[in-house]
Amino acid sequence: MKYKGIIFDLDGTLVNSLEDISGAMNIVLKDLNYPTHTYDTYQYFIGSGLRNLVSKALPVSNNSDEQIQICFDSMINEYRKICTLKTKPYEGILELLDNLTSQNIKLAVFSNKADELTKKIASEIFPDYFDTAIGLSTEALKKPNPFEAVEISKKWNLNPEEILFVGDSDIDMKTAVNANMFPVGVSWGYRTEEELKTSGAKLVINNASELIEIL
Repeated sequence: MKYKGIIFDLDGTLVNSLEDISGAMNIVLKDLNYPTHTYDTYQYFIGSGLRNLVSKALPVSNNSDEQIQICFDSMINEYRKICTLKTKPYEGILELLDNLTSQNIKLAVFSNKADELTKKIASEIFPDYFDTAIGLSTEALKKPNPFEAVEISKKWNLNPEEILFVGDSDIDMKTAVNANMFPVGVSWGYRTEEELKTSGAKLVINNASELIEIL
């Protein structure tokens, strides 16, 4: 089958955003005199949205819904200021997007990051590549719910089977399976190859250029 569209996850797939995310959260934790976390720890907090990350980062003894909401609001305020400061595309990503664009492959971003921030990062770091960039606007539509992915396929007038779904986490692979799209895992992100395959990845690539071979 000739694939005609690709939906990408953002964090851990297109960009390494770990420093900016962890930096913003650690600012909030320091202000409250709570323990901070290392980059390696944040690697396993990422993937289910920033609110979920905040919950995981807070001490168990200070993890009420009210405290999570207060810290989430503070974290978003901090992160908004620095979300493109150290966040950069992974090696080979810009070349990949140039190649895909030249082949008229339709491209979109679907992330569990807040919609406002997803759009900001996608437009600033990848101007003119993606016709759609969708982030989290309501918890009910969070990946692995395939709703937004299927809506993108409708916008493109493509069958889900004609679309690759590319991501670095178990959540991305489950989203692809739920949407009936072809799940492609990337090994350079925040999860292991084993986790990706267990979650439904039909292929795991080790560098961006390998995606061209699939097409």
